Amino acid sequence: MNVSHASVHPAEYPPTTDAGEGGGGGGGGGGNIEVPRVRMKDFQGMPGTQGGLALRICQFVFAAVGLCIMATTSDFPSVTAFCYLVAATGLQSLWSLSLAIIDIYALLVMRSLQNYRVVTFFTIGDGIASTLTFAAACSSAGITVLIDNDLDICSQNHCVQFETATAMAFISWFTTLPSFLFNLWSLASR
Repeated sequence: MNVSHASVHPAEYPPTTDAGEGGGGGGGGGGNIEVPRVRMKDFQGMPGTQGGLALRICQFVFAAVGLCIMATTSDFPSVTAFCYLVAATGLQSLWSLSLAIIDIYALLVMRSLQNYRVVTFFTIGDGIASTLTFAAACSSAGITVLIDNDLDICSQNHCVQFETATAMAFISWFTTLPSFLFNLWSLASR
């Protein structure tokens, strides 16, 4: 049988935590040594990392562009789905901008944001924002298809702007989803 053997290197015996009890340090008293838990290394995409900051900036840019494009059209208030898209992308852009600022601060002071409460807050916020943005993008896509393909009245409306704003909302949702999943995975692995 061809089996490789692991090499064993001598290591110092770790000090016990019960030095004051039972007259001495380390040998036998049956006291367990409490070893600190090893946490997983932060990976890119989690809060407080450069990848997380890049995702937040992408979320903000795409949501803000979609918001600006839709808000510049004169007839978006006449359709409820477009009003919902403006509200959802406005919320998404504010949420992403505020978390990008927190990520920038964490990177500048070299602080980890892997606190259970902070990650829970980010996860819930990302879940709500991504769900609202996706729902708004889907409803706006349905209306743009109705206006363009079914009613054939694009000449009277701003179809290109509606479609562009809807596409920006979908891309913003697509960049919010990884943030939500990374945070959720971080919570599940604790």
